[in-house]
Amino acid sequence: MENARELFQIMTRRLGLLNKNCCTVGGCDLSPAHSHILYEVDRRHNPSMQQIAETLGTDVTTFSRQVQALIKMNLLQKTPDPSDRRVYTLSLTVPGKMAATTIDTQMNAYLDEVFSYMSEFEQETLLRSVKLFNEAMGKSSKCCAPVTG
Repeated sequence: MENARELFQIMTRRLGLLNKNCCTVGGCDLSPAHSHILYEVDRRHNPSMQQIAETLGTDVTTFSRQVQALIKMNLLQKTPDPSDRRVYTLSLTVPGKMAATTIDTQMNAYLDEVFSYMSEFEQETLLRSVKLFNEAMGKSSKCCAPVTG
C-alpha cells in the first residue's frame, strides 16, 4: 500500500489547507480557517458561536479571535441571542455573503476542473471513498476525529 500520510500531505498542500491565506475576496486576505467559518455560518441559520466552533473542532479562544478578525473585515456579525444573552449567534454581512459565494464559486470551479481529468466512474468512486473515509474518521477515538456535521 502507498504511504497514506504522504498522499494526504500532498492532497492537503494542493487544496491549499496549509496556506496562510487561501484566497483574497474584496481586498481581504482570508485564511483557510476564515473560509471554513464563512462556509459553516452560510450553511446554517444564525448558528451560535459554540455550534460553529464545535463543527470546526476549534477551541473557543482561537475561534473567538478568528471571529473577531472576520467582524473587523465586516464579513461577519455577532449578535446576542434574545432568549439567552450569554449565547452569541453569527450571521454573514452582505459583504460576508458575497465573500462566501465568491469562495464557493472559486472552489467549485477548481473542483470541476480537477474532476474534468477523471471519468464519471472515477469521480463517483472518489466521492464515495471520501464519504466512507469521513465516516470512519468520525468513529475514531483519537483527538483528530472530526466533529459530525
